[in-house]
Amino acid sequence: MADRLLAPPLKINAQTHQSSSSDDSSFDSDAISPSASSAGDERSLLTVKVPGSPTARSLDGDTLRSRSDSHATQFEHFEEISTVDALRPDNGAEADFTVKDNPFAFSPGQLNKLINPKSLSAYKALGGIRGLEKGLRTDVTAGLNVDEASLKDAVSFEEATSAGTSKTDGFSPEAPPRSSTAPPDTIVSAQEVPGQFESRVRVYRKNRLPEKKAISIWKLLWQAYNDKILILLTVAAVISLALGLYETFSTQPPTPSDAAEGSTPKVDWVEGLAICVAIIIVVVVTALNDWQKEKQFVRLNKKKEDREIKVVRSGKSVMTSVYELTVGDVLHIEPGDLIPADGIFIQGHNVRCDESSATGESDQMKKTAGEEVSRQIFHGVASPKLDPFIISGSKVLEGVGTYLVTSVGENSSFGKTMMAVRQKTEPTPLQVKLDGLAGAIAKLGSAAAILLFFVLLFRFLAGLPMNPGNAAVKASTFMDILIVAITIIVVAVPEGLPLAVTLALAYATTRMLKENNLVRILRSCETMGNATTICSDKTGTLTQNKMSVVGGKIGASTEFSSTGADEATSPQTVLKTVSTEVKDLLRESIVLNSTAFEGEQDQVQTFIGSKTETALLTFARECLGMGIVAEERASSAIIQLFPFDSRQKCMGVVVRRPSGEYRLFVKGAAEILLAQATSTLGDVSNSSDVQDITEKTRLELTNTIDTYARNSLRTIAMLYRDFKSWPPHEARRMEEDRSQANFEDVFQEMTMV
Repeated sequence: MADRLLAPPLKINAQTHQSSSSDDSSFDSDAISPSASSAGDERSLLTVKVPGSPTARSLDGDTLRSRSDSHATQFEHFEEISTVDALRPDNGAEADFTVKDNPFAFSPGQLNKLINPKSLSAYKALGGIRGLEKGLRTDVTAGLNVDEASLKDAVSFEEATSAGTSKTDGFSPEAPPRSSTAPPDTIVSAQEVPGQFESRVRVYRKNRLPEKKAISIWKLLWQAYNDKILILLTVAAVISLALGLYETFSTQPPTPSDAAEGSTPKVDWVEGLAICVAIIIVVVVTALNDWQKEKQFVRLNKKKEDREIKVVRSGKSVMTSVYELTVGDVLHIEPGDLIPADGIFIQGHNVRCDESSATGESDQMKKTAGEEVSRQIFHGVASPKLDPFIISGSKVLEGVGTYLVTSVGENSSFGKTMMAVRQKTEPTPLQVKLDGLAGAIAKLGSAAAILLFFVLLFRFLAGLPMNPGNAAVKASTFMDILIVAITIIVVAVPEGLPLAVTLALAYATTRMLKENNLVRILRSCETMGNATTICSDKTGTLTQNKMSVVGGKIGASTEFSSTGADEATSPQTVLKTVSTEVKDLLRESIVLNSTAFEGEQDQVQTFIGSKTETALLTFARECLGMGIVAEERASSAIIQLFPFDSRQKCMGVVVRRPSGEYRLFVKGAAEILLAQATSTLGDVSNSSDVQDITEKTRLELTNTIDTYARNSLRTIAMLYRDFKSWPPHEARRMEEDRSQANFEDVFQEMTMV
């Protein structure tokens, strides 16, 4: 059954938005001294005040922001870092700085100096965002050219780094930054041309880690044999087999009279041989199971780690595999995204990342646009808190934007970490317990055998003077004593236990495979065997991961539903009674306040993005007359975005209207956002009919939300508010951008659609 989505019971409430301005402490204009050298000089100096504590320098001392004191605002001394020092190769990484026939201005090693550790001095040494754009032969707005293949000519380091200060080709203090207008979000399928990005892949490699070398079957056999119980059984089996053969062939063969009397021949060696056969079965079954598992997961990992990402190529947004990402690509990021490669932030709205996987710190790191960082560095007011660096393996917590990819695959910081932590699989909990049991058995069995051997030996030695037998008889008696002692050890070791465990795990793995579940770690079979309750996310697991609008409420009283048999309540019928202005208001609220877009999947034109937003866009197209999404958005002047925040459960957008006024659209969870609505549409056949929300109306809306929730529907509310100017005079300004308003100051006294 598909997930269902409730369309507008259109109401909103939000928790207080924490202003990011509190995170951005002011800095002194003396924090940085302008370079005295000419632009593009390789020895130009970046003079920066850094904290005086020993923790202010990360790793090699090139970073301007201490990870352990990322919010420090007091500076005690200056530190001068030259271009050569900023790009000096680390020990053992010299090979990454030398590339034969490099058509680009920078080597992989030089780009790595941006991130490991974060280094504003390396960023300046490479010419900032414009230097990287020039040196990587890309465009921060249009991205890579899909027709690019092998590059013949080359860009020099000096040409690239000078682009950061060139008035005609890049950043200039007198000229405003290039337009930050995002490229049209028309989506095309990723084009495959022969030898596409051949030079980039040769120099910077692919965005995938080298495959682990497959373990040979012989090595797997040896690893399976290296088990304490199996080694103990082997020793016991060899001794038992040797003594059995000795007993069998050292005695006289039976005479015809013995055969006539029915005496059986001695076959004491059979027990030792049986133990050897059990050991061979255990080793072979374990090795074959591991070998088959490795082959399955080599194929599985290729699919599991692959995912679709949104890049800009030839000026258009393209959905492509994460494996096709290359250095120079411009990549879109939004909340929830896992960063696939290192890079430099180009532009966006309030982007914050969780970099705890890379740095160990749980702080939300706010990203500053590369253009702004270059501007502050040029004017000598750069703060150590400036952070344009996007680290692979981190997660986007809030905000939307684009960044320029600088390192991929094993050259990225996350790739280096993953290469370093590759290790052998650990034994299962049961195998660990068996190892402990084997050690205990070996100690107790050996102690008992030794004790019995010496008791019998002393008894044998005490009776030697009175023993009338010859030397052969006495030797045979001694061997019998030794055999009894060895038998204690052989009997104590459970030779069937390793075989039973191995066969049980192999059987469990096979049964799981028949149910389309590949078992990568054998311990999971044991864990699942002890599970009594399984808690699973419903969406996409127990359902088809598809959503659609099935009902809604416009204004205070107009409701529709697509699940009932009554044609009078269908969305198409109800919306015919709604005025054109109200439908336009609803359509704009859906189209403009959304990060989903149109694209092609499996040769089918569809909407791509959050399932909630794609369901709303489908509703807008089918019932509200929405045209092409890119054209709808291009015809509107978007002034400010408030990206979705999981804490507030809402998102917003500010649009300039043709009348010159500004309208704020907000969309989010209805049960949380209802409190922020003070009015609602009354008679939707007349768009000017706006009425206050009374206690009775609020109670009715709350009951509607509860009813939808009890039917397992996801409730979404939509609000709006008009302003004479933006930002409003009564609203606080964002510290990093004075032209943007603080969300909590404008998100009040809203009107419910």
